[in-house]
Amino acid sequence: MDGILGIISEYNPFHNGHLHHLELSKQLTKTDFSVAIMSGNFVQRGDTSLINKWIKTEMALKAGVDLVIELPTVYSISSAENFADGAIKILNSLGVVDYVSFGSEIGEISLLNDISNILYKEPKEFSSLITAQLKSGISYPKARELALSQFFGSSKKYSNILNNPNNILGIEYLKALKKHKSHIKPLTIKRDYSDYNSTKVKKGIASATAIRTMIKNNKNVHYVVPYETYELLDEEISNGRIISDLSVFEKEIIYTLRKMTLSDIANLPDVSEGLENKIKLAANNYNNLDDLIKNIKSKRYTQSRIQRILLYALFNISVKDINSSKRHNPYIRVLGFNKHGKRIISAIAAANPKLNIIVSVKKFMESSNDNTLRNMISKDILATNIYTLGYKNNPIANLDYTHKVVEYND
Repeated sequence: MDGILGIISEYNPFHNGHLHHLELSKQLTKTDFSVAIMSGNFVQRGDTSLINKWIKTEMALKAGVDLVIELPTVYSISSAENFADGAIKILNSLGVVDYVSFGSEIGEISLLNDISNILYKEPKEFSSLITAQLKSGISYPKARELALSQFFGSSKKYSNILNNPNNILGIEYLKALKKHKSHIKPLTIKRDYSDYNSTKVKKGIASATAIRTMIKNNKNVHYVVPYETYELLDEEISNGRIISDLSVFEKEIIYTLRKMTLSDIANLPDVSEGLENKIKLAANNYNNLDDLIKNIKSKRYTQSRIQRILLYALFNISVKDINSSKRHNPYIRVLGFNKHGKRIISAIAAANPKLNIIVSVKKFMESSNDNTLRNMISKDILATNIYTLGYKNNPIANLDYTHKVVEYND
């Protein structure tokens, strides 16, 4: 089966910009089929998905994606490096993907590749520059950005590239491709239509951030999303199944932190330098998420990093779990497919007879002897169970066991 495009996504929700990226990527790579590796109910910036992963899957399939595979929670709420590494490991393990396309603010693969080479090889001179920057008390991402500027001699070509989240993820995808010696060819599409955090609408395209804000403020989004997305969003809103942001779970988060010991918090991923003391103090003194985060974050600890730590606590994800995710290949959890997606699954199975493709979580949990993967998928199950607590109506548990794979036949 020739011509398969890979896309790494959050589709939170699927919008006109995503459609533009999908169609242009297929055109440029001359591919006929597509596979999306998609985060589930919680996303990389330590926040909630607006709608659940099956609705996001349906949106993607109706827009032309052929196969949707879940990026496990332990990767999807992790750092950009681990998020990208998990997604590339999945794409690589399929054995049939020819290209991976991602959006970036700069839109130039050569410049992103230059930076990824330095970050992948990490020469001593560069490591020393990062260490020196960190001593000023700034965050690691900012220290890395300044160190790169110094390393490249403050070249205008490379300035501000690491100021933009999609550039950062793109660099991490390229790093992961090198690390795993992948034959998948990378392509980047310039995001000149809308910045990641922009609230503006341009030519019928708005960022996912803007769209979520519009929905939160009860504004109509029909002109910035495909019709099928609009229909599904309208239904989810009507049924009380929209999760606007992480504050929906502020009581669960604060309760979890209050019952944890200082030692428990210190053992969470990304917690260092006594941060557990600030987290515990804030949890004991505040009962809303805004105040909690405001009293924890600093120049070194960004809001996104703090929110990821809060999710690690909520899902009982340990440093051991993160380290394990770095050493192991994740499972292939199919969320949905169309008729072309069925063919892709057959091609994957033929190319990798030993690859465990999960279409039934129940069967996998009953039959698998791989404790690492069982533990990893248990985090997805817990994440979904917590996610549905935010529903206004019918907040049932164990949807990972009972919800069918989405099959779309147009």
